[in-house]
Amino acid sequence: MPRSIDEILAAARARLDRLDPGTAHAESRDGALLVDIRPAAQRAAEGEIPGALIVERNVLEWRFDPRSDARLPQATGHDVRVIVFCSEGYTSSLAAAALHDLGLTRATDVVGGFKAWRDAGLPATTGSDSAG
Repeated sequence: MPRSIDEILAAARARLDRLDPGTAHAESRDGALLVDIRPAAQRAAEGEIPGALIVERNVLEWRFDPRSDARLPQATGHDVRVIVFCSEGYTSSLAAAALHDLGLTRATDVVGGFKAWRDAGLPATTGSDSAG
């Protein structure tokens, strides 16, 4: 039986220990990788998190699979803590669940995504549509 996107999203989130922006920021200071999967146009419009890895969604699994020839140097094993960001925390939940499927079971995302991070006053550049 086909599932709706809401059902798929709920199943993905049930597998994650999602973080609030403050906890994600603290974990990044302790070595977790912040990974921004938003397209370039969205990052330009909304802003960015300084130091976050930019890995657009369409290549995420290849960049973080420790067995992939296209992996990033940071993809050192299945125990890497990856915190995925999108704009509002929907696509990032699906992406983090996909990383779980690869064995990266410490992957998660941020409730509210980049917008919640920015609204919490955490480090971010200003995009073209940001209020500040």
